[in-house]
Amino acid sequence: MDFLKSLDTIVNAAVDEKVDLVIFAGDAYKDRNPAPTFQREWGKRIMRLSKAGIPTLLLVGNHDLSPALGRAHALAEFHTLSVPHVQIIDQPRFISPPGIENLPLQILAIPWLSRSRMMAYLNLQTNDIGEIHQAMESRLGNIISKWLDEADPDLPIILTAHASVHGATYGGERTVMLGKDLVLPGSLVRDPRLDYVALGHIHKHQNLNPEGVMPPIIYPGSIERVDFGEAQDDKFYVIAEIEQGNTKVNWHKLDQIRPFVDKNTKREEIKEFLKETYPKFKGSKTSIEKALKN
Repeated sequence: MDFLKSLDTIVNAAVDEKVDLVIFAGDAYKDRNPAPTFQREWGKRIMRLSKAGIPTLLLVGNHDLSPALGRAHALAEFHTLSVPHVQIIDQPRFISPPGIENLPLQILAIPWLSRSRMMAYLNLQTNDIGEIHQAMESRLGNIISKWLDEADPDLPIILTAHASVHGATYGGERTVMLGKDLVLPGSLVRDPRLDYVALGHIHKHQNLNPEGVMPPIIYPGSIERVDFGEAQDDKFYVIAEIEQGNTKVNWHKLDQIRPFVDKNTKREEIKEFLKETYPKFKGSKTSIEKALKN
């Protein structure tokens, strides 16, 4: 439950600073079947935003989505209960001001797009991963281009997506390449008509554009360290001031992050430790002693 401290910090900041909009770009839970306790605690924080009257967008991420067609995703209860000011994004949507409580902005929202669902939607008959991703990228690119053409040129535009973007890095500095994930081309998120890009899915915080170059393409990253690949990573949330051609991004470091102790040791040291910790038994050798000889 360590992540709740970070989540409280973020919700408190949103309420105290009276932000106009909160975007959570996916992966509310670690897996698709969260424990009821996690759902309760997550729900309490979202209800605080709702009661404060802050419009909140919750994108469905890959960890929230069941692979089985027809099954509810992990955020479905907010939609089912019609929680005020909270919208669940479980399919691509173009949101104009009337759809976001008349805020003077436009949002292109892309949740996690599973390969199987997109294959069914596009009626693809191939098993070639490259062809599948190419078809998905083409379709998604056409959708976003159409939305941008239809958008009001006098209002700021935000693109938010739960996806990988080519050129981004995971924790541990692994470069994102074509593979299991659908990887969005960098040109798609660098369209000059966009004023801010809010991304989820990759745990490492980063701006894919150089400082001062529009639009800011922001992965705030995970709000807690998830594995030892993130042992040295600081964690952040972002408050952005959206303005056409001049968006400002403010990174806020999360201070109460659990430490990961990353210690290297040698096999011989482990063997000595086990020998001292588990005494020998007369007449036979323990399974640990046998293991040490292997």
